[in-house]
Amino acid sequence: MRKAVIIFVTGFILFLGLLWFCNYKITSSCVGKTYSDVNLIPMNRVGLVLGTAQKLKDGNPNPYYTFRIKAAVRLFNAGKIEFVLVSGDNATIYYNEPMGFKRDLIKAGIPENKIILDYAGFRTLDSMVRAKEIFGLDSVTIISQKFHNERAIYLAERKGLTAIGFNARDVSGSDGLNVRIREYFARVKVFIDLLFNTQPKFYGNRIEIK
Repeated sequence: MRKAVIIFVTGFILFLGLLWFCNYKITSSCVGKTYSDVNLIPMNRVGLVLGTAQKLKDGNPNPYYTFRIKAAVRLFNAGKIEFVLVSGDNATIYYNEPMGFKRDLIKAGIPENKIILDYAGFRTLDSMVRAKEIFGLDSVTIISQKFHNERAIYLAERKGLTAIGFNARDVSGSDGLNVRIREYFARVKVFIDLLFNTQPKFYGNRIEIK
């Protein structure tokens, strides 16, 4: 019994160490690469909005979605981006993240011809690789919450894409806490994907943003 307890405690400590290392590695590598002040962020031709659900499971508006819309509009109106590339999940005819973003971005005043949709951004990894390989980007401004921007930037740079992040407002309370806990595990998955050279679910034909 004592041996089993020792093995369990040791394994648990190693697991916590892994979570800490992956989180530290990603956060430390992105210092100075995310911005919350629209006046300070450098200009990029394209801003890449990372998709999320428009509604929560209880039917209420998803604040992550709302805050990303507002952040994209702020960047565009400030002249810090010329185009908005929305990358998200389009798994079924009933669930279409990019189209929802497009409708609300247009309502917020961004011209339709300045919005490009990536329907195959099933994961952050897919979005980063496709931004470079399908949409031909060498540099991009990622638009999401800071913790997500950091992970996306880390992935982008390892896939040959220069990236900075514009931080949408974060979410507090229990919803925010649950997302942040999941983020720790998502950061471990980053290193697993890089180790095994995980590829996007879909590639497709090249699309020029113009």
